[in-house]
Amino acid sequence: MTMYKDYNTNQLSLEVNLAYDIPTTHEARMISLFVDSIPSQVLLEETSHTGRPAFHPAMLMKMTLFAYARQVFSGRKIVQMNEEVIPMKWLSQDTYVSYKTINNFRSSKHANNLIKTAFIYFTLLMRENGMIEDDALFIDGTKLEADANLYSFTWKRAIDKYEAALNGKISQLYDQLIQEGVNLALSKEERETSQGLEELLEKTEATLAEIEQAIEEEPKAIKGGSANRQKRRRIKKIRKQLKDDFLPRKQRYEEARKILEDRNSFSKTDHDATFMRMKEDHMQNGQLKPGYNVQAATNGQYVLDFDIFPNPTDTRTLKPFLQSIQTLDLFNYIVADAGYGSEENYRFIIDELEKTPLIPYTMYQKELTKKYQTSTDNPMNWEYLEDTDQFIKPDGVVYSFKNYSSRTDKYGFQRDFKIYEADKVQDTPELEQLAKTDSGNQKQIHYNPTWNYFKELLKQTLHSEEGSRIYAKRKIDVEPVFGRLKSVFGVRRVHVRGKQAVSTEIGFIFMSMNLTKLAKNLASKTSTIQKPHSVSFSLIGFKTGITVWFYFEESFCPASFSFIAGFFSTFLLIFMKSLRFYGKIVTE
Repeated sequence: MTMYKDYNTNQLSLEVNLAYDIPTTHEARMISLFVDSIPSQVLLEETSHTGRPAFHPAMLMKMTLFAYARQVFSGRKIVQMNEEVIPMKWLSQDTYVSYKTINNFRSSKHANNLIKTAFIYFTLLMRENGMIEDDALFIDGTKLEADANLYSFTWKRAIDKYEAALNGKISQLYDQLIQEGVNLALSKEERETSQGLEELLEKTEATLAEIEQAIEEEPKAIKGGSANRQKRRRIKKIRKQLKDDFLPRKQRYEEARKILEDRNSFSKTDHDATFMRMKEDHMQNGQLKPGYNVQAATNGQYVLDFDIFPNPTDTRTLKPFLQSIQTLDLFNYIVADAGYGSEENYRFIIDELEKTPLIPYTMYQKELTKKYQTSTDNPMNWEYLEDTDQFIKPDGVVYSFKNYSSRTDKYGFQRDFKIYEADKVQDTPELEQLAKTDSGNQKQIHYNPTWNYFKELLKQTLHSEEGSRIYAKRKIDVEPVFGRLKSVFGVRRVHVRGKQAVSTEIGFIFMSMNLTKLAKNLASKTSTIQKPHSVSFSLIGFKTGITVWFYFEESFCPASFSFIAGFFSTFLLIFMKSLRFYGKIVTE
């Protein structure tokens, strides 16, 4: 007969274990150890000296990181975890926290600055422990759907169209006011603004007041009717149109342009979200959805930095993203796919950052084909005469240098060209005919020396043994991070609105991914780690803290941001905790 343990949920007394503890290799311990390594001067912000004390940011940060590591993003569910899950109880020290406190912390400016600073500490930790290979930074982006209405949007093209029609009506109304004798002196540019329309409204109301005064002074009966009363009706009609229609519409258009900036669209429920094409287009109809372009810089499948952009294309995100990475001096190679290749980006990386780009351009693969290299339509395959600065096409047509030209795109970047034009006089009449277009003009080629210089430089770098080896690691380094983000963590849509809140959430998710991955890697090596090694690892952690301090002081932090002497005592305490922590791992 089978025997069972006694089980009774209705017993009058329960043995309650008040000592919450978790395994030494648990990811919650890694989260706690990492957050504790951040100095209190960074964790704490200036608070009021009166009232109830606020919860410690370290505790809230640990709780958020652990919840995100378990794919829990709701504030109410995080509170539920704090009541039911032992590792969360251990992190919060069994402290009750309201969901409003969690949500307020996640949406605060302090949390945004804190999570961005945490990536600096994490990067230097990886560097000090030899987990960053080849001094290469792998960059890629993905699009995440915003928490916004799919069908509530504003397009720049629509604003341009309707505002132009409104400006035409404003000009007609202005002419009517002049005919009615309203004293106006506004230029076309002035009256096509909301301030100009407000001034028109004030002048119109002042004129109406004068007419009202004139009507009161008139006799009650006027043969043929009062001209002032007729004029009042016409001006009142204009005032109503101006006040109830033109002015509110102009204000809406101006407000929309402020929100748009250099974008083409925005969502009415999340102004920072831009409509862009997503890969999850199940209907295959090119449907646009509001979203964010998330950029990540990785090494060893660890996210070392990130940022979000409203731009749907990756080309224009590379430069501002690299400018925001405060640990960029630690890396020599910038690795990305062809979507980031442009003259502006190459010039910025090589000339300003003095780094080596491993970024192919759009035509890179096509230019390696035999067909392209033998094509007679490609000017690069033509004969070039350096002495006379001429190109000779394989069919015999001679192109001579004509003039320099420059083009500036809508974002302000200037490209310089050399214009070569086919000579009017060729060796034969047949060649003279080939030198002309179908419309009878001389054929031209536009040659960009700077762009061609960068292309040749990139070819040499990518074809080199070191360059090809590092670039081959791109697909297995950065792209699995996004796969894990969407498939394992289930993040295909953000859960908050606004660029700051979205940036904070993505930062917490990436950091939780880093720490869980690091905890698993350390747990797999625990069996082979001896006690001297654990002590040395703690020494490395302490050394990393000191390095971070000097790195902040010398490179990143503004003059107003300085660490005081308490920094060293903080890290000394963390150092002793680390010794006990890793000593416990070995003994067990």
